Amino acid sequence: MTTLLVSGLLFLHGLLHLAVWLPHEGSARAFDPRRSWALAAAGVPQTREVGRAALGLAAMAAALYVIAGAATAAHSPEWPAAAVLAACSGLLLKALWFNPWLSFGVLLDVGVVAAVAAGWPASLY
Repeated sequence: MTTLLVSGLLFLHGLLHLAVWLPHEGSARAFDPRRSWALAAAGVPQTREVGRAALGLAAMAAALYVIAGAATAAHSPEWPAAAVLAACSGLLLKALWFNPWLSFGVLLDVGVVAAVAAGWPASLY
């Protein structure tokens, strides 16, 4: 049961990355993924490529979370490494394109890193 819950949460968090970062036509967005405060402060022009970079990093984080969820479901001993890599890519994404609306995602990513560092849940190790 724990394996199913953890793998499901990893899958869901990965798919949420895509849901938040993919363009939505005709809907009001809480933030603009085409504008990065960190890249703007570094002098990078806020062009279409900045939005593509955000989408690419979000897709990478989503794929890594799905891989981590699949590895957890398959009882692979490598799932913690995949989960930490996914969480770090998600944290990088949210750091470069931070918006207060993304704070819950930051907490989820930090929670994944903390859970793996603490060896929790022990039944998966």
